[in-house]
Order: sequence, then structure tokens, then C-alpha cells
Amino acid sequence: LSLSLKMPAAVLSNLNSTKHNWAFQGEPEPELNGRRIQHDRGKTIGGSSSINGMVFIRGHALDYEGWQQAGCPGWGYSDVLPYFKRMETYSGGRDTYRGDKGPLRVYRADPKDPITQAFIKAGEEAGYPTTDDISGYRQEGFGVADRTVYNGERWSSARAYLDPVRKRSNLTIQTQAQVQKLVFDGTRAIGVTYKNSAGTLQTAYAGKEIILSAGAVGSPHILMLSGVGPAAHLQDMGIDVLCDLPGVGQNLNDHPDFVLKYKCKQPVSFWPKTKPLAKLAAGIQWITTRSGIVASNLFEGLGCIRSGPGVEYPDLQIIISPIAVDDATWEPLQEHAFQIHVGLMRAHSRGKIELRSSDPSDPPRILVNYLKDARDRELMRKGIRLVRDLVDQPAFSELKGDEIFPGNNVRSNEDLDQVLNTHTTTQWHLSCTARMGAATDKGAVVDASGRVHGISGLRVVDASIMPFVTNGNINAPTIMLAEKLSDDILGHAPLSRIESEVWHNTNFESCQR
Repeated sequence: LSLSLKMPAAVLSNLNSTKHNWAFQGEPEPELNGRRIQHDRGKTIGGSSSINGMVFIRGHALDYEGWQQAGCPGWGYSDVLPYFKRMETYSGGRDTYRGDKGPLRVYRADPKDPITQAFIKAGEEAGYPTTDDISGYRQEGFGVADRTVYNGERWSSARAYLDPVRKRSNLTIQTQAQVQKLVFDGTRAIGVTYKNSAGTLQTAYAGKEIILSAGAVGSPHILMLSGVGPAAHLQDMGIDVLCDLPGVGQNLNDHPDFVLKYKCKQPVSFWPKTKPLAKLAAGIQWITTRSGIVASNLFEGLGCIRSGPGVEYPDLQIIISPIAVDDATWEPLQEHAFQIHVGLMRAHSRGKIELRSSDPSDPPRILVNYLKDARDRELMRKGIRLVRDLVDQPAFSELKGDEIFPGNNVRSNEDLDQVLNTHTTTQWHLSCTARMGAATDKGAVVDASGRVHGISGLRVVDASIMPFVTNGNINAPTIMLAEKLSDDILGHAPLSRIESEVWHNTNFESCQR
């Protein structure tokens, strides 16, 4: 495993490289001045959990109630909570909501830097609740972020699940191989054709089922290459239609992201630690002790808030970093500064993934349609204004300097729309492109057990099967759904439901906080 993949603070350097990153280039986004957004995806063991920002957040209980109401029985919050608990060992210990014996190590951050501390305090001063555990009883409010870091190292799904079983005699790991298509006997999936590291075509056959876990981009891509997807599109690509499933590649969800940057009046940002000698010292410290700045993902403070009255549960995620970076190069700004991300958790816009050609080596077309729905644009404007209200609280009075971006003069809806067009980007949470749902739902691709409609012997198990994206970073819910479906695949009874109370603002109709 590459050393950089173990280093939590190496997030940006990993994303800047294509060694472990597919770095898909999206189609021109109509509402973002035709900009192409880069969609980073893990090209290594562990997938995107090996290159992501390591933020661990389960989502809100009402996300899963919504999944169940969307035609996915057995996916309500009481059904999924046992699997969230089973999958983790949480540094905060076991309670009604958290587990302590699972393979995934989840570490509660302990922020010492004044910027993150001010962020959480400012949330309280602004009238928001504080929360002791954003993935526990209360999501709404400001608190400390959990992260998939253990003993100073990134804890990916590969570290958690694959490393302990690598020596099993019935396990073969084939790296540097690319799937070409699935093999069928009629409408039963029986194998996978792939190119190995030497470029030779090989086929692996399944004794029971094939589990497709190529992610929200890769899974619909492979399905369509194999003749499973929207018939008209497949015919346009010259692919024989095996099963007309209109929902394959459709319903693409993401969390739009916008970053505000501020000068820091006190010399307390992490910028000096990115200078060459300081980086060298930090690297040596991490290599020898697995501690210091390199052991942090630099996202330790988090706020989950509602955009306005009438919103039942949080639809905005606010997260702070005690360093500001250039949007184009991801290099640190050469001054003391910090940045705050505002992400829209329940965007109304939907995109799609389509084939570029019938050649498996051609990356698919990815169009998210950011801000296509006018409601999303309005919500992002609200998010920017709520961040500005946050940094105007007393906790930031000794820290916050001028607003570097978008700038204090950018106030009107028209001006905010212009910077949204030029700077809205992705939170890297592509999902829902092979969504779960009933067989009678023409947009559904798999059933509540991950089985592909109209096909036998084939399941999809990854973020593509989410009916809609959850409220927060999606690594945790993706691992949960794999844990849950593993019981079904093995023929085990599901874990007993856990009925537990979660905090809910009973005055949500009349207040924003």
C-alpha cells in the first residue's frame, strides 16, 4: 500500500495525481458556465475510501426513513442502525448508537487549533445547537467531526475488511485489471471478462452470484457495456440490448460545494506547516510516531444545519479547514487563512452517466446538472449567507480578517449567482445511478437486496444503489449498505432492529435554528 495512501494529510496530493485516482472529467455543466468538473474516484484497493477526505458521518435518521418510503423495505433507520454499529469500532466507545467491535476504525477528532474551536463556538453563539455526536442521537448542530483514521493512518475499507483476510485460500485479488463486460447465459450473469495487467483478455466465472461494486460511475458503466440499461442509448452505442432498464446511469446525485475563504488575523492557521522545511519535519514526525499535522485530515469541525424554517432536518453541511487552498491548484494560499465549505445535502437537480462509446477503455460521460433546479441555486445562496453570519459571531472576532473569496462586495443574488457559476464544485459524493426500488418502479435498477431487475445471478452493492444521497459524506452509508447486504448474500437473517430515539426540532416549521 502506497505510503501516501496511509497519510491522512496527503489527501490533496493523492487527488492531484492519477496514480490512484481515475480523475474523470465531467461534461460541460450548463449552469456552471460550461465548466467541466473533475470527478475524483479511487483507482486502488479500497476504492474511493482510499483517497477521500476521511470524514465519517452516517447521515440523518430521516434519510433512511425516506429510503424505505421510496420502495426499499428493510432500509429504515431502525433496520440500518444495527449495521452501522456492527461495522465500526468507535473511539468514543459503545452506546445505543455506536459500536466498538467492528472492522472499521472511527476516530473522534480532538481539535486543538483555535480556528476549529472558534468555528464550533460560533455555531453556539449564532443560536445553533451543539452536538456531542453528529452520527448519534443528534445530527443537527455544530460539533467535532469523526474520521476514518486509526493510530495516525487512514483506515480505508481495504484496511478494515480486506487486509485481515488476504491470506484466505479462496480469495484472489487481481489488480491492474479492467472489466470489459459481464458474461451472460440468457439473462443469468455467469462471469466477468476483464483485461489483466498484461492486456490479455480473461474471463472469471461465478459459482453462485456476481457482486458488482464498481461505484456510482463504474457500476452503471459496466452494466451498460454489458447490454443492461436504457435500450435506446445502448442501441445508439451499437450494443445489443440484453435487458432494457431505463434507470441505469440516471438519477445521478451529488452534494454541490462552495468554498468561502478568509484571512486569519492571528498566525494560527496551518499555512506555515506546509512550507518545505516544516513539511519535511512533519513527515519525519509522522513516519516515526504517526502523530502531528500529517495524522489529521484537516477537517475536524462540522455543522449540520437547516437552510430555513419549514425544513424538517439539516440540508446544509458546513465544514471548516484551518488552511485555505487555491481552487485551481489545491496549493496552500501563501498567507494565514482558513476556508469554510458549504455543501447542499439534498439537491433537487439530477444528472446522468452515459457511455461515450462501446469501448470499455473510454471513460463514461458524467453530467451532474449542478444548480439546474433553481431551488438549488437559492439554497446555495442561503448557505453562503449563513456562513457569513457564522463568522460574524464573537468567537471569530480575533481571527477573521477580510473575506478573500467571494469578497465582501459580493452580496446581491445576481453577484452570488455569478460566483456560484464560476466556483460551485463537487463534494465527491456521486451516487444513486443504479438505485434501489420496486420492480414496478421504471427508474429502479435493483431491488432492496441489490439484485438487478430482470437479471438473475447479479447484484450491485455500492453507492450507486442509494435511492437518494444521504445527508453528509457517503463513505459511512456505503460501507453500511455493504454490511447489510452481506447478510442477505450469505443467506443470514438480518440483524434485529434497534428502535432508538433521535433528536428532532419540533419547531422546525417556524424557525431556522
